[in-house]
Amino acid sequence: MTALVELRGLQVDSGARRLLGPLDLQLQAGECVGLVGESGSGKSLSALALLGLVPPALSTRGGLAVDGHDVALNSREHVALRGRVLGWVPQDPLAALHPLRSVGVQLTETLRVLRGLSRAQAQAEALSLFARVQLPEPGAALRKYPHQFSGGQRQRIAIALALATRPRVLIADEPTSALDARIARDILDLLDALRREDGLALLLISHDLPLVGAYAQQLVVLQRGAVVERGATRALFADPQETYTRELLAADTLAPLPAPRTDAQLLLRGERLRVRYPRASRDALDDVTVELRRGEGLALVGESGSGKSTLGRALLRLLRGAHGRVLLFGDGPDAVDLAALPRRELRRLRARIGVVFQDPYASLDPRLRIAQIVAEPLRIHGRGDAASRRSRAAELLQAVGLDRDMLDRYPHQFSGGQRQRIAIARALATDPELLVCDEAVSALDAHHRAAILALLVTLKRERGLALLFVTHDLAAAAAVAERIAVLEDGRIVESGVTLEVLRAPRHAHTRALLAARPQA
Repeated sequence: MTALVELRGLQVDSGARRLLGPLDLQLQAGECVGLVGESGSGKSLSALALLGLVPPALSTRGGLAVDGHDVALNSREHVALRGRVLGWVPQDPLAALHPLRSVGVQLTETLRVLRGLSRAQAQAEALSLFARVQLPEPGAALRKYPHQFSGGQRQRIAIALALATRPRVLIADEPTSALDARIARDILDLLDALRREDGLALLLISHDLPLVGAYAQQLVVLQRGAVVERGATRALFADPQETYTRELLAADTLAPLPAPRTDAQLLLRGERLRVRYPRASRDALDDVTVELRRGEGLALVGESGSGKSTLGRALLRLLRGAHGRVLLFGDGPDAVDLAALPRRELRRLRARIGVVFQDPYASLDPRLRIAQIVAEPLRIHGRGDAASRRSRAAELLQAVGLDRDMLDRYPHQFSGGQRQRIAIARALATDPELLVCDEAVSALDAHHRAAILALLVTLKRERGLALLFVTHDLAAAAAVAERIAVLEDGRIVESGVTLEVLRAPRHAHTRALLAARPQA
């Protein structure tokens, strides 16, 4: 059978250095092909080459055919395939959508320019597309701006934009990397339904192997730009032939922590916390109480919008209008209520708290060298001189598994996993007693995710750190946190020892979160 789209011997080079290839890829109508590998393996570069969007500094060669007809790479005929034959769903829809234009304007513009529809026809088709991708209230959604939607809704908008030109191939590049399990499953169910209903060829690019195993019929495994294994997904998952494939499968399996100690000193307690955002119809946090002990991990788990990140910010006193008490360093006479502290004292106290954010690309200043980034908390809190701060930065890099000679590099010279290690080093600069991680591994592939989680466990054990771990990933929660609190609609619906809660969940929402994880 002639492939709808075929790549033959694709190679991408940077000077004398091979970045990708040779890669052969066949995309059949109605079939999903999974392209998997860790960060830097060449997955997204493959998609860019297929779309004819490889940066000019790189050289591309190989063969491309559509319905058996040869198309020269990067030719006008190749460029003309974009939109009309090849549709693209990007990893980050917020970055791909224009922030100052309503999503309706962006969609109708695409329909008018590429399909030649009238204004009325484009409006009607836009409504139909939003209904098809299951956006609530399509008419009202057309008038909104990207920032007014959740992550899952923005991804549905990106899919609608990709479908607007009626492509025959849909390229989905890490479409669920920052989404919680239920929303990720919903997005993939939608893509799978579109594949079957429209006979689309779907190229699913992901570092999440169980996800790929649930939706792709064929699998191609990349390592450092080269294909190491390919075949039918079920057969490959059942009996992987290559060591690298087995490592990727093993990296997604995380060992849970044992039950917590019960004699550790209380470090943090949030009492009856309540938050309502302006113009919101309900509380984002509704009478929530949590505790965290020294040397212990507490995972705050829930779907997008459940209130877990709001709870983390409320505990750090990063939200105005939050009600309730936040007691730090115990609930006895030595406890300090963060909510009652003046700004100057709060700033001083924050030296005892480190924070690691979700996106290692956005949380590091691209203009600063790594030595400056890691030592920044020391400078802010007036600790040491320039020489001692640099020496401390070197020690911290080594503590998180990086080399001292990386101090004078910039963030763009590191992988995602390395950047997250740098962010952790910065969070440790002032020797905090509490480390807060807000979705710190959600954007990482299985290898880097497992490595960062192992690092957090080691740091917690060696330094006696208390860890507040905000996540939608139940497996990650079990790997780093002895205790868990499950949130839904701003309330804690279940809490306790992590292993006990995950093995025998009592609440329906916890059971739904566990069931939402795709299984290979």
